[in-house]
Amino acid sequence: MAELRTEEEQIEAIKSWWKENGRSLLLAVAVAIAGVVGWQAWQKRVEVQSSNASVTYQELLQAVTALRGAPDDQAQATTAEHLAGVLQDDYSSTGYASLGAMLMARVAVDAGDLDKALTQLDWARENAKDEELKQLATVRSARIKLAQGDAAAASSLLAQASADHFSSAYAELHGDILVAQGQLAEARQAYAKALETASPQMRPVIQMKHDDLAGGENS
Repeated sequence: MAELRTEEEQIEAIKSWWKENGRSLLLAVAVAIAGVVGWQAWQKRVEVQSSNASVTYQELLQAVTALRGAPDDQAQATTAEHLAGVLQDDYSSTGYASLGAMLMARVAVDAGDLDKALTQLDWARENAKDEELKQLATVRSARIKLAQGDAAAASSLLAQASADHFSSAYAELHGDILVAQGQLAEARQAYAKALETASPQMRPVIQMKHDDLAGGENS
């Protein structure tokens, strides 16, 4: 822009610039303000969703705890089903929904309803935001498939999980699947792997599985 010589010229230049650009500037400011307000509203909504989901999950946890103490309590069973459904229907974007599905899978296993447990675990696998939780749901699904006598499906599911997560449980289940498939030498190796990171509580069980194969390995 050429140098302006007088104050009047400066004022006229400002007026002219504002006439050409003022509307765009106001629009940009309005958009920026709307963006900030929208972001704050979204953050508030997320906070409210998370808070409500947390409360619902705590209620579910209480119902499940009571139900495990009294498996025949139909009122608690109905309450637990309802709360788990609320989490999945209304708060699926939160981690609490997947945690709720994991809880309900455990309840179903306790009741001997393995198909229902798989349904809950499948939901958790598909919707979990946390990778570790997703891996845990996968391992548990594989364990249930093995319990149902489907070693091939169990092996396929376990292959989708990572040995880096729950390494001892992963290796132990791998050994169990191999035993079911008649691959005893490989199973013993898997149990040996599981023993490397086994907890003190699980070590005796895994050690027994490992030692039981000492004389019956396939070459």
